[in-house]
Amino acid sequence: IFLGIGRDIVKQLATCGAEVIAVSRSTDLLASLQQEVPSIKIVAVDLSNWSATKEALSNIGPIDLLVNNAGLAILEPLLDVTEEHVDQLFGINVKALMNVTQIVAKDLMARKAPGAIVNVSSQASMAGLQDHTVYCATKGAVDAFTRACALELGPHNIRVNSVNPTVIMTAMGRLGWSDPAKANPMLEKIPLRRFGEVKEVVDAVLYLLSNRSSMITGTCLPIDGGFLAV
Repeated sequence: IFLGIGRDIVKQLATCGAEVIAVSRSTDLLASLQQEVPSIKIVAVDLSNWSATKEALSNIGPIDLLVNNAGLAILEPLLDVTEEHVDQLFGINVKALMNVTQIVAKDLMARKAPGAIVNVSSQASMAGLQDHTVYCATKGAVDAFTRACALELGPHNIRVNSVNPTVIMTAMGRLGWSDPAKANPMLEKIPLRRFGEVKEVVDAVLYLLSNRSSMITGTCLPIDGGFLAV
């Protein structure tokens, strides 16, 4: 969770003066992040566990801004998909996101406070990608959930949007897309002819959290160099 985009979102939010609570199931990653950003609070919990997440986040205090960044990808052909993989992907990419959003939204409404929620989705929600069948399905669910949440929570002055990146050059992204035989066919579908950088996603997330986007809700924002325009 905190190997790329999520880690940089935490760091940038802290730089902007936000009081940040980072949530992950990996205590090691949380500890290394807190060493780097001592001002943050950390919570270790398996977000796919509904009741454990409720308990872990029940007393963390008022939350005004939420970034649902936790995500899992298991890439395989449809005919190789197993029930376990379906449960794992939907458990993190959809179920966990719904649960945490519910926790934060209830608190915001109880306090009659405005809020902003950003879900980290993917271009895979809007385009079919090879060997991404279940992943595509989970991200399609994220986008649908984003729109429905915006409808329900809008009257309470709570905005809900998603960002939908293409391949992003995190450490894992650079490793996974270093082979030109794999990368070039994808790059040919991107009008800007490059993959995204982490900062380009972080900047979009911060914009959607901020009052500068105060009239934007229910939007799924591609950060894809034009991939979805082709």
